[in-house]
Amino acid sequence: MPDAFIIDACRTPRGIGKQGKGGLAHLHPQHLGRTVLEALQQRNGFDTADVDDIAWGTSSQVSEQSGDLGRMAALDAGYDVKASGVTLDRFCGSGITSANIAANAVMAGMEDLVIAGGTEMMSLPKKGMMPMGANNMHLQELHPQPHQGVCADAIATLEGIGRDDLDALAVETQRRAAIAIKEGRFDRSIVPVLNLDGSLALDQEEFPRPGTTMETLGKLPPSFEKLADYRHEENKTYRELVSQKYPDLAINHVHHAGNSSGVVDGAACILFASGEYAKAHGLKPRARVVATANMGDCPTLMLNAPVPAARKVLKRAGMELSDIDLFEVNEAFAVVSEKFQRDLDLDRDRVNVNGGAMALGHPIGATGSILIGTVLDELERQDKQVGLITMCAGGGMAPAVIIERV
Repeated sequence: MPDAFIIDACRTPRGIGKQGKGGLAHLHPQHLGRTVLEALQQRNGFDTADVDDIAWGTSSQVSEQSGDLGRMAALDAGYDVKASGVTLDRFCGSGITSANIAANAVMAGMEDLVIAGGTEMMSLPKKGMMPMGANNMHLQELHPQPHQGVCADAIATLEGIGRDDLDALAVETQRRAAIAIKEGRFDRSIVPVLNLDGSLALDQEEFPRPGTTMETLGKLPPSFEKLADYRHEENKTYRELVSQKYPDLAINHVHHAGNSSGVVDGAACILFASGEYAKAHGLKPRARVVATANMGDCPTLMLNAPVPAARKVLKRAGMELSDIDLFEVNEAFAVVSEKFQRDLDLDRDRVNVNGGAMALGHPIGATGSILIGTVLDELERQDKQVGLITMCAGGGMAPAVIIERV
């Protein structure tokens, strides 16, 4: 089977995802995609007419983010019209899924040069967005799916994980992110976002709060206690949806703005090539994809699939946990990372070493592609070899990928 080599990865900085407030919020989402696609070509010099496909992740495909954003961003970036594009949605897992699809196409021998990536502008109004399950009452009876924040609190309650442990993880991720930014650990991947007139829109992370402490977090009220009793039209409340599967569970609400992922805008992309194409065109591989996997789990709890996904991709790679130098699991909520580390009994110094989404933010469709690039940069910085990346996704899913430096 041919190897799928990662040639390069780049991303925008993450801007605060609030309408009219963040450094990227005034831009069209295709503009963010265009920015990283332009940078990827300029950094590597490939002929865009050779691009077999562009797999793009965007979760909220409404309004300006509709209409196959991957294809439109490539056209906006001046790519040859031969470079086709497809936009997919695996909720939060879209950015890893786009990368896995691109890598698998190369590994299957069907394509030689493929780009993966994603864009999400959380600052956009989500007109037309539906609750999980899209008001399908039959599906709701089979698999009730509440709000993800309520799921996070439900999991923490079931696992007996208290707020102090989750807040401590949030403080640590802010500390790690601050160090990473100060030491320039993201500099290789980040490309500045310019306005159409050439002026600077944003060139640095906008969300981190390096002064975060246990005391400051302790003052924040739970974010999902009132939301749990929200009723959309004639649907059940989120609390009732959880109770449908877990009737005796009294949810302890422990997540808040400080130990949940940040709402941000951003885009990222990764260049994959076959060994034959890379050699013929002078492209130097940085890593190869060892294995990919997808896993589903309970849709009602929704956030628990990263652990089984990690185990599945390890088995597919013929590896053990001890073979992995660095892990990246998206911090959608603190309990996701905390449970991942506890269940797999991981050395915490190998997990999310440069902080995570609680500090840096989570541009949903782009995050997975960002994390792959972050792990690759960090493997090179530490002169280590193997990284595993996974993340929870709506519907109770998780994609995973293992990469190895070459």
